[in-house]
Amino acid sequence: MGLRINDTIPNLAVETDQGTIHLHDWVGDSWAVIFSHPKDFTPVCTTEFGAVARLDAEWKKRGVKVLGISVDGVEEHVRWKQDIKIAGSAEPTFPIAADHDLAVSKAFDMLPAEAYLPEGRTPNDTATVRSVFIIGPDKKLKLSMTYPMSVGRNFSEILRAVDALQAAAKNGIATPADWQPGDDVIIPVAVSNDDARAKFGDFETVLPYLRKVKLPA
Repeated sequence: MGLRINDTIPNLAVETDQGTIHLHDWVGDSWAVIFSHPKDFTPVCTTEFGAVARLDAEWKKRGVKVLGISVDGVEEHVRWKQDIKIAGSAEPTFPIAADHDLAVSKAFDMLPAEAYLPEGRTPNDTATVRSVFIIGPDKKLKLSMTYPMSVGRNFSEILRAVDALQAAAKNGIATPADWQPGDDVIIPVAVSNDDARAKFGDFETVLPYLRKVKLPA
């Protein structure tokens, strides 16, 4: 059985370039973004790590911790961060997990249990280690998405997803397609009209099951 939405993430002890962490302790009371990579010193992944580094202030503003995962060792990660800084024009201060034994990749269902690293491997051998996981303070998986190696991840979308998840958790609402902070939100079907008025005030009824409202500041 793979890791599904609202499953508790495994509490693994993970070696990183900043020391060993235990995932549950590391998440703590924060939100977390974990994003994985099939190999160090690869072009698309290097640009992605640079993008995450440039967003350091945005992660902190939202109370989000970031953990990179790559199927290489700590020494490679330390050297790779020099390239990431050049490519991204920002210091990558977040830790990178050394998943050379594939423990994290398998526990998070990115690779099958029988997977191994062959001699002379290429990124294609671990191509499916290209996922993003957003974790809540309750240590549960809130969102996941997986990309092929040829498509760089859009971290503006990942920030937007964090904003939507945090708004939903705080206010008991849902968000429509293409939602951005400040846009109207959706009142869940389980909330009656009377309860919705008591909580949110006036709202727009687009359809009997689709009610929109401005989220209080």
